[in-house]
Amino acid sequence: MLIATAVVALLVVASHVLLSRVTDADAHDLAHTRAEAVAANVTAKGGRVVLTENSSEALDEVAWVYADGRLLDGNVPSSLVDRVGELANSRRSQTASVGDYLLYAREVPIDGHHVMVIVRVDLTPYETSEQRSLTLSLILGGLAILLAGCVAHLVVRRALRVVHEMAALADEWGHHEPGRRFNLGAPRDEFGELGRTLDRLLERVVNALADERRLTDEIAHELRTPLTVLRAEAQLARMSGEPVPPEVVLGEVDRLDVAITTLLRAARARTDKGTRCDLRSAALQAIAGRAVEVAFSLKVEAAVAADVTVALLSPLLENSLRHARSRVWITARTQGQAIVVDVLDDGPGFDPADVDRVFEAGVSGGDGCGLGLPVVRRIAASAGAEVRAIADGRGHVEVTFPAARATT
Repeated sequence: MLIATAVVALLVVASHVLLSRVTDADAHDLAHTRAEAVAANVTAKGGRVVLTENSSEALDEVAWVYADGRLLDGNVPSSLVDRVGELANSRRSQTASVGDYLLYAREVPIDGHHVMVIVRVDLTPYETSEQRSLTLSLILGGLAILLAGCVAHLVVRRALRVVHEMAALADEWGHHEPGRRFNLGAPRDEFGELGRTLDRLLERVVNALADERRLTDEIAHELRTPLTVLRAEAQLARMSGEPVPPEVVLGEVDRLDVAITTLLRAARARTDKGTRCDLRSAALQAIAGRAVEVAFSLKVEAAVAADVTVALLSPLLENSLRHARSRVWITARTQGQAIVVDVLDDGPGFDPADVDRVFEAGVSGGDGCGLGLPVVRRIAASAGAEVRAIADGRGHVEVTFPAARATT
């Protein structure tokens, strides 16, 4: 409405100025026409200035002829005598304004004589026309502003109806329906794009909440096992009267510490540039004296921290040892800009129907993998690695590490 008001004001001012110039031009044209009509009747005869035709009484009131400073024809109103006399004594054509009148003096060239024709034009009709036009323009401008405001209100209200509906839906959902979406369909305007963007944002929020719940489940599972062992040992010690072996307590406490450190690092860690580790050394550290064969001798470096690599491989090796018949081994190979580590055993392996789901919480593969593999997936994701199970008739988990860049 402010813009409409400014536009209307400019239009009213411009039209009024233009109308004033047009009416002024019309008044001057009328004065010139009258003066020329009177001057055409002025001539010289016998050394005297005379009028060839008698002017009408109406013309006598608006046109006057002066010859050599003397009024030759017309009746000059008393209010204009002085000003008309000044124009009559001048020797050039000119205009002057007196009150509501426009005076125009025109010199008539007659040899030996100074002849001036003076006419007047009443400006009252022109001023009245300008005032009426200005009033009408203001009225129409005000109506135009009101109309623009009504149209803008309707258009904006219609356009924002989608936003109000979205806000009402969001309030209705509250905190109990995180899975609901706006589902406005294909975006036809900016508000449709907003709805689609908010749907994507809600999807990310839901995924983040689900990831948080998974982390909570994984932490609870990883902590429950050593705590259960400690509780069982304590109960046995109380029943037998014997003290709990220190190595058992220390071992389970170390297991708790490793589980907490690994899970928190997996939740927070980001791969730093320049981080690298020797995969063979990390594999030997993860094996920790268990019956696992390292079937590669080449020195390959991955762009992953050593402790993260150990924490990633340890659950996989433990899972293979639990399901192997007689042999567990680990290999490594380069594949483009990555290093692939295969953890293998001669056990039954993974069911092809579950190979894509074994890393989901609560899903077991083979004789049961529990929540260990979801933890592995989380650790791998935090390190920029990828882990997947392969159903090839044996226990086979493939871990793809990013290769460390060569240094100069």
